[in-house]
Amino acid sequence: MTATQPSPAPEAPARRPAPSTRTVKAVRTAGGLSLRIEPRAALSALLLLAVILAVSVVLIGSGDFPIAPADVVATLLGNGTAAQEFVVQHLRMPRVLVAILVGAALGISGAVFQSVSRNPLGSPDVIGFGQGATVGALTVIVLFQGSAADVAGGAAVGGLVTGAAIYLLAWKRGVHGFRLVLIGIGVAAILTAVIHYLLTMAKLEDATRAVVWMTGSLDGRDWAEFRPLLNVCAVLIPLVLALGRPLRMLEMGDDAAYALGVRVERTRIVLMASAVVLVSVAAAAAGPITFVALSAPQLARRLTRSPGPGLGASALMGAALLLVADWTASNAFGERELPVGVVTGVVGGVYLLWLLVTERKAGRI
Repeated sequence: MTATQPSPAPEAPARRPAPSTRTVKAVRTAGGLSLRIEPRAALSALLLLAVILAVSVVLIGSGDFPIAPADVVATLLGNGTAAQEFVVQHLRMPRVLVAILVGAALGISGAVFQSVSRNPLGSPDVIGFGQGATVGALTVIVLFQGSAADVAGGAAVGGLVTGAAIYLLAWKRGVHGFRLVLIGIGVAAILTAVIHYLLTMAKLEDATRAVVWMTGSLDGRDWAEFRPLLNVCAVLIPLVLALGRPLRMLEMGDDAAYALGVRVERTRIVLMASAVVLVSVAAAAAGPITFVALSAPQLARRLTRSPGPGLGASALMGAALLLVADWTASNAFGERELPVGVVTGVVGGVYLLWLLVTERKAGRI
């Protein structure tokens, strides 16, 4: 009597992996280079560029001498009247260009610091760089009664010195993101006390001038502020963008980045130094405009839904946010024009509270 062997159970069909929600296209150029293109990120960048151009045209046409958007475009193309040419080219165009560059510098520097620290609160507004630039500017105003150019130079030096100090204090066999944020918050508290001390020492005229500068404003900006800002941004923004891939690897941790061939500490120093310089020159050009560096990278990530720092999208988002805030400050409160720093401070403060609540619910803080 032979035992019957049980027939083997039919194999379950292999499960197909769930389709990814992100679409990435690889494009090979004529020189043999391979580029990754994420359609949503590219579409988001085009959308932000359109917003920047549209708000710029509207902002140029706003003011005591209103100009219709079509006339603004015609004037930019060289077909405006003499009065329109003067208003657009000499009075309003520099302000708009400074706003774009300051917003882009703050957005991309915020993305660098948040990526290096791996913390959404790792922003120049939070970890002391803005306060350092303010101390440098107030020192020139209160102690030396310097000119506007001297104040800008003092702000740049103050931001750079603060950045070097925070980096050295946070160094312990490398720079850990959490330690960088904690030390930066402590340095920011100390510098805030120094700011208050300088204000109490100042004469009434100097104190008034200092408070106006501390608010952050684009009013009265001309080509003198634009040119040095353009020179710095033209060098540092492409440099930071070129280091976007190593920065993305740094987000995975130092060991993983080392294994992938990234020179971790050198890359981190170059990125942080570039970001500190961008923050400093932005403060020198327009004062310490708050919360753009904090919110622009986060909003850019939510818009593009892309992993990694999203440096280009952060720069575009920062420029768009500052332009919209400047238009709001100039037109949303009747005849009284507010400094743009007031609008970014209010909106950014609300965003910071929302971010803290979100991070706490997620168990990350």
